[in-house]
Amino acid sequence: MSGFSRNAAALLCVSAICALAPSPGLSAEPQLRCGILSNPTPANWWLTDRDGEWTIGAQGGYQAKGLDALPAALFEEGWVRTNGYYGYRCACLKVTVDNKTRRVEQVFSGFGKPMRICRADRALQRALVSGNP
Repeated sequence: MSGFSRNAAALLCVSAICALAPSPGLSAEPQLRCGILSNPTPANWWLTDRDGEWTIGAQGGYQAKGLDALPAALFEEGWVRTNGYYGYRCACLKVTVDNKTRRVEQVFSGFGKPMRICRADRALQRALVSGNP
């Protein structure tokens, strides 16, 4: 095998390994994040928790995998409608995130909590007061 072929083969092998390894900012294991789940308009989704705001989806752009994993019950009792069907609620989502981009990479599941729990959480006060529930 020539030097070029050997180097090319080694580069391909390293590339394959890097493709399998998670990015340094990605959470490898799903984590439970609780806070205000906002869906103010079509395809726009955020979760604001004690660590800040996480983008789940942006209309015409980024969309996390697994949004369809959210149960319909999440949008029934406890869902605060602000724009037709759209709105917000206190919720917990099981997700993987990218800490660098502040994006939710994948949604695995979720469940609602009473708004009083989020309103009582001092870490969420800024989001509730700023009008970004």
